Amino acid sequence: MPLTRLASATTPTAHLGLGLAAIGRPAYLTLDRDAELPGDRSPEALRARTHELLDAAYAQGVRYLDAARSYGRAEEFLAGWLAEHPEIQDVVVGSKWGYAYVGEWRTEADVHEVKDHGLAAYERQLAETRELLGERLDLYQIHSLTPQSPALSDTALHERLAELAAEGVTIGFSTSGPAQAEAIRAALSVTVAGEPLFRTVQSTYNLLEPSAGPALAEAHDAGLSVIVKEGMANGRLAAGHAPGPLREVAEAAGTTPDAVALAAVLRMPWASVVLSGAATVGELHSNLLGAAADLEESQLASLAGLVEDPAAYWQYRSELPWH
Repeated sequence: MPLTRLASATTPTAHLGLGLAAIGRPAYLTLDRDAELPGDRSPEALRARTHELLDAAYAQGVRYLDAARSYGRAEEFLAGWLAEHPEIQDVVVGSKWGYAYVGEWRTEADVHEVKDHGLAAYERQLAETRELLGERLDLYQIHSLTPQSPALSDTALHERLAELAAEGVTIGFSTSGPAQAEAIRAALSVTVAGEPLFRTVQSTYNLLEPSAGPALAEAHDAGLSVIVKEGMANGRLAAGHAPGPLREVAEAAGTTPDAVALAAVLRMPWASVVLSGAATVGELHSNLLGAAADLEESQLASLAGLVEDPAAYWQYRSELPWH
């Protein structure tokens, strides 16, 4: 089964993971990021921040670590941390291919990443990932699969992915956009030699955008491990931006809005791992409170009104500035 090491972990926060999207490159589309990162966003400064967060996450029981080729130098930073800690063998390391980082380490680049789901891109990026992470790579995912992606119908690509799976690497995919559910269901039908190709799915799901929920439940029932990303809605559910009902529930529960937001996702029976995208140790510790947040059903029900139309949610997200 995929992610079996997480399933057998006993730490309270084992089902919270750390995503490195916000700290592997100098610019990202998360609210308040300017206040979260040091003024010096050199590779050396962000490497130090990444290692600081990885140290804190591991110490607090986090056992899933998530990177991608397009997250700037996130794979490199993660590989360096793993090399410094050869005694750590109980983490699950996931990465993604399908986007290339082209921002040239600039905060105001015209284009930060370019999408390519072709076979040649896979082969090139797998080689790049292998050079950095080597045998520590546990999970390799197609990055942001959509219903229109050629990766859904490219049988040559499927064969190559199946070869990687035969080497012991779990094959998965992530999704983005208002048609996540359609992409998930399409991916569930992809087989190689009569066997399902994908064993994990990573999708956006949060209090504002829960539309993928039914499809994620179907994926879970089909045997896939479900990883939830953007549970904080790119910072929109953090303390400084949390809507009134979320702040009220957090105050009543004696915790933070971000902890409530992540706790609501953790309660989903199909959620295997819920990612924190923290950029500071303080944020990480606050996010991890979600594992212990004690919420009543009436409190959760009071948050139902936060749900937005998926098209409007994704349009808003697309307009967030990289900073």
